[in-house]
Parts: sequence; structure tokens; C-alpha cells
Amino acid sequence: MRVESSATDAPSIAVAASAPKRPGFGTLQAALGVVAFSLTFPATAWGLEGFGPWSLVAVRSVLAAMIAGGCLLALRVPLPARRHRPGLAVVGAGVVLGFPLLTTLALQTSTTAHAAVVVGLLPLTTALFSALRVGTRPSRTFWVAALAGAAAVLAFTAQQSGGALTTADLCLLAALLVCAAGYTEGGRLARVMPGWQVIGWALVLCLPLTVPVAALALAHEPVRLTAHSVTGLLWVAAGSQFVGLVVWYRGMAAVGIPKASQLQLAQPLLTLVWSVLLLGEHLTVAAPLTAAAVLVCIAVTQRSRG
Repeated sequence: MRVESSATDAPSIAVAASAPKRPGFGTLQAALGVVAFSLTFPATAWGLEGFGPWSLVAVRSVLAAMIAGGCLLALRVPLPARRHRPGLAVVGAGVVLGFPLLTTLALQTSTTAHAAVVVGLLPLTTALFSALRVGTRPSRTFWVAALAGAAAVLAFTAQQSGGALTTADLCLLAALLVCAAGYTEGGRLARVMPGWQVIGWALVLCLPLTVPVAALALAHEPVRLTAHSVTGLLWVAAGSQFVGLVVWYRGMAAVGIPKASQLQLAQPLLTLVWSVLLLGEHLTVAAPLTAAAVLVCIAVTQRSRG
């Protein structure tokens, strides 16, 4: 690799400049990212059948970094500019480390269906971080729809936990904050470099931490290789941690962070479907009703100006 600014790399400028001109394609890419993310919780539940939580999170990050690093090396991508590295560190802390760890810990005691509905708050938290960090100013209609979706999720959480937040709920809420920060920084950086390089460099930057943690975790947590555990690990590493984030960041760069984030309101409903089909979970009436309610918000936010 040669040490140059990726922000001045010709292909990067071409990608960043062309993305806003193809909002339809950008929406499609963001939607594909949401589909990939909707499988994350069921795949994590499968992974936990054979790996401890720390092992699963660290190994998935190392595997994803190996894929990303191989792509960066093969294409001789220059190192990111120094001014972009703090943002990449935020992406790494939020998306590579924080969100996977906190949600994996939550899924030890929470069902994937419950966790999926709680994570329905992610679009609102991402829009809030975007307004603070990037200076976006969505319309009043946008905010009303986003808040309505968030209220539905909060009501569901309170009803499911008997009015008090559980430890798993606290982990999920913390995961929302760190992930929203990572999404916002990633979407901002995807405007000046290709989206796959954003998550690729974030993964590589985390290797000095994830490699030793993976080694320690594997030495202290039991490992049982099964078809489910291996499949779950491979999906969260390649699908959720790399490919899904590649198309997600490209989509955010094309259509804007607030609107792209609202597509994630569909994620809880998709995850509910996977939880039934792949895990055999039994849903309460409140879960699909809440997921359907937040889906209504998608049409409103996507039609509003943001």
C-alpha cells in the first residue's frame, strides 16, 4: 500500500460525486444493508450455541477484517488521510466493537424478537446524531414520524418487561447510541471515500485490539463447533460486519443519513420473520403489531423532505 490521502484518490471522488445523482440506486443499496442486518440477531443466536459472547464478537471482527484487509491489499488502496482517521475510529468503536458486543450480551437473556423491536429505535438515534454531527435539518413531518416509531418501540419494551428495563434492555439501548454514532460517521465519510473502504479501514484499525481479545476469549470460553454456530459466525462476520455495511454506507452517502436510517424501521419486522423461520421462536401479539406500526413510519419519512 502507498501512503496517500484516500480523499484525493480519483476513484473515490468519482464514487462520492456520483452517489447523490442516483437516489433510487442508493435506496436499494441501503435496503439491501437492512436485509443483511435483519439476519444478524438470528445468526448471533446460532453463533452463541457454540461460542461464548466475547469469542463470537472478537472472532467475527477478526474474520471480517481479514476479508476487508484482503480487498484493500488486492486493490492497492492507499491509507486513509490523517483527517479521516478519528472518524474511522468512531466507526470502529461503534459498529465494529460496541454494537456487536452489547447486542450479543443482550441476546444471552433476551429473545431475538424482543431485541429486534427495541433496536427499532436505531433510525431515530441515527437521525439525532446526524443532526448534531453533520448539521442535517429534516422536516417537521420527518421528526413526527420518527418519534411515532420510537414511541411504539418504547411502549412495546415497557409492556414486555413489566414497566422496568432489564439488563438486556439497557445493553440494547447502549448499543443504539454507539451504533448511531458509528453510522453517522460512516455515512459522512462515505461521501469522500467508497463505503466499502470506510468499514474496511475501521475493521483493520481494530485488529490490534480484536486479535488479542479473540485469542484470550477462545482460551477461556468453551467452543463447540456445530453447523449452526459456524454458519452464524460466518454470517455475522462476512454478511453483517462487512458486506451489509458496504452497501449500507454507500446507500447513506447517496440518499442522506436521515432518510437511509429510516429504512431500518423495516428491520424489526424482517428479524421477526427470521426468528420464527430460523429459531422457531413464538411471537407475542405485540411484537408484529409494533413492527407493523413502525413500518408505517417508513412511508411518511421517505416521502418527507429530509
